[in-house]
Amino acid sequence: MYWAPMPIDADAVQFRAMARRCLTLDIAPPKVSFASPDAASLFDRVPEVDAPASFSVPKAYAELLKLAICHQAPDRFSLLYDVLWRIRHGEASLADNPADAAVARLNDYAHNVRRDIHKMHAFLRFREQRVDDRTVFTSWFEPKHFILHEAVPFFVDRFSTMEWFIATPIGTAAWNGSELVYGPPAERTPPPADAVLDETWLTYYRTTFNPARLRLKALATEMPRHYWVNMPETQLIPAMVAGSGRRLQEMAARAPDLAPRFAGKIAARPAAPLPPVADALSAVKEEIAHCRRCLLHCAATQAVPGEGPADAALMLVGEQPGDAEDLAGRPFVGPAGQLLDRALAEAGLDRDRLYLTNAVKHFKYEPRGKRRIHQRPNAGEVQSCKWWLNREIALVRPRLIVALGATAAGALSGRAVSVTKERGPMSFGEAQGFVTVHPSFLLRLPDDSAREREYRNFVADLGRVASA
Repeated sequence: MYWAPMPIDADAVQFRAMARRCLTLDIAPPKVSFASPDAASLFDRVPEVDAPASFSVPKAYAELLKLAICHQAPDRFSLLYDVLWRIRHGEASLADNPADAAVARLNDYAHNVRRDIHKMHAFLRFREQRVDDRTVFTSWFEPKHFILHEAVPFFVDRFSTMEWFIATPIGTAAWNGSELVYGPPAERTPPPADAVLDETWLTYYRTTFNPARLRLKALATEMPRHYWVNMPETQLIPAMVAGSGRRLQEMAARAPDLAPRFAGKIAARPAAPLPPVADALSAVKEEIAHCRRCLLHCAATQAVPGEGPADAALMLVGEQPGDAEDLAGRPFVGPAGQLLDRALAEAGLDRDRLYLTNAVKHFKYEPRGKRRIHQRPNAGEVQSCKWWLNREIALVRPRLIVALGATAAGALSGRAVSVTKERGPMSFGEAQGFVTVHPSFLLRLPDDSAREREYRNFVADLGRVASA
């Protein structure tokens, strides 16, 4: 049995150094005890190693270590070493398994640490002080875990032009405008008597308090009393809660505020004539070209707006542009588009009289060598692009909208759609719609007979659309 001396506030660097020594010596988890260097131990200290083995770990374990090591639980070192040992002995994806007992406990520790960091960011209050003709903003905070090094960079980013000092029972952090310095633990001192910033904050908190939105249980959960002693506004809470009923009655009895006198003049002005639909559609396409509503624009060549006459009676909506569409800037010009053109012709539909667009306007892909492999957009990306799809529908006002595939049907209906189960007519809000497969589905079928059969079904769907 070995003793691995480890300070109770050890960070990831200290743990990694000790873990490398133990792994180099092939010490199994049950044979090592992590304890404070000051604690008496009957076991032999883990021997020094001239060149401890260096190795890489999975990203999931590195992220777990970063947060779980900050927890105050003394068993976190043993748990982290146990998981690391098993990863090094064949269980490479262990850190991604939440059902494992050790991983589950470490995930719980990481969750508590994240919450503690969030509370420090939310509840730390600076107070202005004069120190040697300089203005220094000081604060005291009592974290539950050893989070100082993880939490403080937030304040450097937020208050980079201020000189400030944060004191806690686990350490201190000082920022002079250009350098961040960590120091030893401190003791709490009374706040300065002339805390001007306190009065400013109290005035703001008092005037923004809304009794109609008071939720005592939520208040107790999100702002635990553990943090109240360091927050000047908490001295106002008991009185504001006690008077909330009276304030609600006053608000209900108060007459509504009248609109400014000039509001009537503005409302009486004649409305400006709306631009022609074609011009409005061109303006939307120009806006789509500069869209930054999600991150897909970062990797795509360009946005691909819809295409077709502004008075089209039929609108076809696909999932997203493909590789060819991304390069050309036009919808349905690649292999799937060529198959669609053939099917439209057989169904008696003229593409030039249709409006073709996609639920998502940028190409999402995964690079593999020189190829770009299509990736399905997620729900957030579809929701971000729905703004543009809705504007296209509002301007074109088609009599019938055809959803090509599940993504398009989901964007139009606002819910998950199974094409195999719901293929056929469907209402998209106030618009009449129809659901069928995306032509790229036909290209992915494994054999010629299945491809021909499904192609005939696709042409039949478009024939029903033409009849409608």
